[in-house]
Amino acid sequence: MMSYFTKEKAASRSDVKINSSSMADIAFLLLIFFLVTTTIDSEKGIPMLLPSKLDQPPVKQHDRNVLNILLNGKNQLMVEDELMDNNNLKQKVMEFINGTPGENAADSPEDAIVSIKTTRQTSYEAYISTLNKVKAAYYDLRAAHLGLSVEAYLKLNAKIPEEKALLDKAQAQIPMRISDAEPVEIDR
Repeated sequence: MMSYFTKEKAASRSDVKINSSSMADIAFLLLIFFLVTTTIDSEKGIPMLLPSKLDQPPVKQHDRNVLNILLNGKNQLMVEDELMDNNNLKQKVMEFINGTPGENAADSPEDAIVSIKTTRQTSYEAYISTLNKVKAAYYDLRAAHLGLSVEAYLKLNAKIPEEKALLDKAQAQIPMRISDAEPVEIDR
């Protein structure tokens, strides 16, 4: 009688089937779970608009229209061969762009170019801080040109035609011309 039960149990086990539709549901739920809980790192960068390609050769700029900013490997700032604190950079850039044409200023805001050059040892934080100060100087000058506060200028929406006209006017009068030179290697 014992052998009868083992054959019956073996026969009943082979008849048991797993419903494959529930397996697909479980796999789908696991997939959704991992998609929801997993984060994908997105790259971060500095948004900058590159100039369009020109067919004609580049025009040589007068040295008086270029403000040279150098950052060394120790993150020290030198503006026009003069050591400077980063806190004074914004004012120096504003004076250069909007100042009276002469030894320390560009001929006009349209001609002004700010050139930033770094070494390979310069930290990203120092470069970004310098770039932010230069851009802040341009934003201050544009806002003053329009008779707005900097906050109001930065809130202008290019999708609204009246505000886009203001932005275009400020950008035409004071174009943001920042040259980012190739980093150099310093021999030690």
